Amino acid sequence: MRSDGDTWDIVSSVGLTALAVATFRALESARSDAIIEDKFASWFVEAAAEPHFTALLKDPALLDDTPFGGFMGLRTRFFDEFFLSSTESGVKQAVIVAAGLDSRAYRLDWNSESTVFEVDQPKVLEFKAEVLAARDAQPKTDRRTVPTDLRNDWPAALAEAGFDPKEPTAWSAEGLLAYLPGPAHDALFERIDELSATGSRLAVNDFPAGADPKKLATIRSKYFAENPFGDLDISQLFYSDKRSDPGRWLTEHNWTVRRFSSVELADLYDRRIPDLPEEIAALSTQPSFLAATKN
Repeated sequence: MRSDGDTWDIVSSVGLTALAVATFRALESARSDAIIEDKFASWFVEAAAEPHFTALLKDPALLDDTPFGGFMGLRTRFFDEFFLSSTESGVKQAVIVAAGLDSRAYRLDWNSESTVFEVDQPKVLEFKAEVLAARDAQPKTDRRTVPTDLRNDWPAALAEAGFDPKEPTAWSAEGLLAYLPGPAHDALFERIDELSATGSRLAVNDFPAGADPKKLATIRSKYFAENPFGDLDISQLFYSDKRSDPGRWLTEHNWTVRRFSSVELADLYDRRIPDLPEEIAALSTQPSFLAATKN
């Protein structure tokens, strides 16, 4: 269960979900028809040595009855292409909010003048730095870490790292929103808006319309024997209190918003979605990804 001001490392609470996402990225990267390439993901899983996720790396067939890993490939590709499109258009500043074990500063081809800021809990960023240093990995751009809590005054920490609010920025909030209490969720968008010059971009994913953490957990246990997260009940980490709809809020604040469903992303990336139970298929057609540009 969550509590006000709680913290975590990479093998506990919300941090463990970052390790799970790295596992699913590694599994997607190993597919013969992979739609992403992330050689770094398996490094983090191996270094953390968490039994459930290391077992999945060794035997991906353990997740054969669940489509979760495949959907993570779609999600990763969406955000990869968002940043590639942003840097190709000349946006030189990127902020990865709740960066977790994201390796885009190392994987993607950035503009030569780009700066990538990674914002997350101190212990998560420390673990990440240790693993990358041990492998002598070098980023492809100016990468700056911002160890802070998103429930606190993270813009101040971002400014200390050299962020320039006068420059257009590409922002991402990937796999984050449900882990924020309502006030922090709404404050996130307010702060991003305040820090975004005209031409800034934002990519976000959220639960499909009509879904909530408890409902999703019930659907998973109903149809799939294996929990992708091992013994962790991630629904216990989510908040479902009152909050603004991100797309509606951004539209009202002069952002142009485009929405995508998982099915639409699968079509874009030429990835066949397996036959799914009706309840899950219905959710996959609901827009849960958005890309926005500030006017």
